[in-house]
Amino acid sequence: MTIHTPLRGLRCFCVAAECLSFKETAKQLYLTPSAVSHQIKQLEDNLNLSLFERKTRAIALTETGKRFYQEVQPLLAQLADTIAQFSQVERMQEVSISMPEFFASELFVPKLIGWSAQYPNINLKLETVKSRRDSPKYTDLSIVLSGKKPEGMQAYDLFPISYVPACNPKLYEQIHGKSYRALEKTPLILHQARPHAWHQWAEHVGYHNFKPKQIIQLDSMFSVARAAQQGLGVALIPLPISQSWFSSGSLVRLFEQELLSRDRYYLVRHDDDANRPEIQLLIDWVLKSFQPAHG
Repeated sequence: MTIHTPLRGLRCFCVAAECLSFKETAKQLYLTPSAVSHQIKQLEDNLNLSLFERKTRAIALTETGKRFYQEVQPLLAQLADTIAQFSQVERMQEVSISMPEFFASELFVPKLIGWSAQYPNINLKLETVKSRRDSPKYTDLSIVLSGKKPEGMQAYDLFPISYVPACNPKLYEQIHGKSYRALEKTPLILHQARPHAWHQWAEHVGYHNFKPKQIIQLDSMFSVARAAQQGLGVALIPLPISQSWFSSGSLVRLFEQELLSRDRYYLVRHDDDANRPEIQLLIDWVLKSFQPAHG
């Protein structure tokens, strides 16, 4: 025979069994004493059992009530724990990540729509770092550009970068086809973190006696790319991170030869809390989105 016993009646019974007062039970459950009495009576009728002895100013559990409480209370506690666990999984979680500004603008942010659609219950906090000299901000994860794999922490290799001479289409029409000497007739732009990059590129391609007309150093890679786009000169632009500038036609390769770099982007984990699965989800998403093997 199926017995229809409301959970609220069982919960009401357990609280009443613990405090032995319908009035106190009503306070704890935000009910009226008459509502508590009604739920207990309905439970007793459904079970066809007498659970309480009603006295003039008090109640007491019957022997049956005592046994019933000992069996039911652990089950209700387990049910509450299970509900709490699933509620914890579904709550809005948050994971934080820091990275260079240029990586954020060129690669990470354009792909965020995929993250948002796949993980709507995980808030993402993104911090950007302007240069490697800036003090790192504490976050769960970080994407860093480094000449070697970070030690003493969990790090994942994303991809290497190389540099290619590039300018806007108008300047390209003026100087392409004039050999490397064209670089001595226009300003050369680079990131101030790599002040010798143009000379390294010249040495790499066998351009001896390199005598640039003017070198302009800027403090952000976005400024470098933007300056080249505006026609200020020829810039050493990092690939593959800047591919969108070439795909859109904003920049054009002046020469095909690339300067290979020891620098690589790494994803670094700072928080190793195993109880935060949202961190691992972001790690997996970053690796899938930015590692060449997955791309």
